[in-house]
Amino acid sequence: MHARTILASLALLATTTMVQAAAPSETVKPNFSEAIPNLPGKSLTAVEVLFPPGAASHPHKHAHSAFIYAYVVSGRIVSQVEGQPARTYTAGESFHEDPGAHHLAARNPSSTEPAKLLAVFVVDSDEKALTTPDP
Repeated sequence: MHARTILASLALLATTTMVQAAAPSETVKPNFSEAIPNLPGKSLTAVEVLFPPGAASHPHKHAHSAFIYAYVVSGRIVSQVEGQPARTYTAGESFHEDPGAHHLAARNPSSTEPAKLLAVFVVDSDEKALTTPDP
């Protein structure tokens, strides 16, 4: 009976550890997409990026033609682009990413409050994948 209790406790501990290790990730929701009439071949695409408490995105790159303007709608977002230090942005602040930038980190540092980011892409109209995760 004692061995069963120990095994059950170890199984519970392993399951709990796996759940804690699997941090939530962000959710991307399309917001707007339209060709820019006075810039042939370019489009403006906006997405809402929702970060539950503790959520983080995986390192990624955006479309090579994409210039990105990001606005923190609510909460706080820690962002880091390769070659730059990580920085925390709060609601009302914004930042940009140059075409071809390698986005190393984007996360919600709060364990209790969600965060929301509006990302606006100026991108070649024929680009289909706006974000490509690192291998």
